[in-house]
Amino acid sequence: MSNTLQPLLNKLRLSGLAASLEVRLHEATTSILTHREFLELVLQDEIMTRDDRKINRRIMAAGFRDQRRLEDFDFSFNPSIKKSTIFDLATSHYVRDKRDILFLGPPGTGKSHLAQSLGVSAIRCGYTAYYRSIFDVVRDFLHDEAMAGHEPILQKYLKPDLLIIDDMGMKQLPKRSGEYLFEIIMRRHELRSTMMTSNRPLEEWGKLIGDVPASTAILDRFLQQAEVVQITGKSYRLEKAKKTPKGTKAPTGFDAEEM
Repeated sequence: MSNTLQPLLNKLRLSGLAASLEVRLHEATTSILTHREFLELVLQDEIMTRDDRKINRRIMAAGFRDQRRLEDFDFSFNPSIKKSTIFDLATSHYVRDKRDILFLGPPGTGKSHLAQSLGVSAIRCGYTAYYRSIFDVVRDFLHDEAMAGHEPILQKYLKPDLLIIDDMGMKQLPKRSGEYLFEIIMRRHELRSTMMTSNRPLEEWGKLIGDVPASTAILDRFLQQAEVVQITGKSYRLEKAKKTPKGTKAPTGFDAEEM
């Protein structure tokens, strides 16, 4: 590449084109590309680079606890999880249709892994996503309320195409949790998609939240257009822990983190 061309590409912020230009110039010479064909190729390289950057920015902004992949999920361990159902959800048609998803099942069966993987899939399909545990949700609202007004934090929960609220049911929530959750669900209802995971039956949500009316109102709206994915079976984490010798660190990945 000439000494004058690189500064021009930098000034135009065409880093994708700059990175592939030498290869494309060689290809143009050896394959005898027309000017139009060459231009199309280098512009495609630039667009691909920009798309990759946008995806990476959105994945970072989503705040995933772990960047899980569906390819790493062991569908053979719990046959109750239908691979075809999960991969159908990975197309993110439910986000386009503004429908909700609820994963129900015992701890350690892969709910968080699936939720985060589907969040990444939604981003790759062109949507925005935001991931928070239910404890993060309550903490965010309590902190923002203490700072006089929760509208700014609420917008963070209302804006993304897909909101993922994880870990519902790990322990009883503080007072007013039902109010915060209800406002999120109510204001996203039929406008954006929300995904939740829970290890507690729906009839226990009132006790968990400490507000039966709020729980009823939340579920009434959330379940109206939600697809419920029921997971049964044993904990993958516990099973792997039994097979891991004492003093040995569990392998990273699907079986080593909260699911």
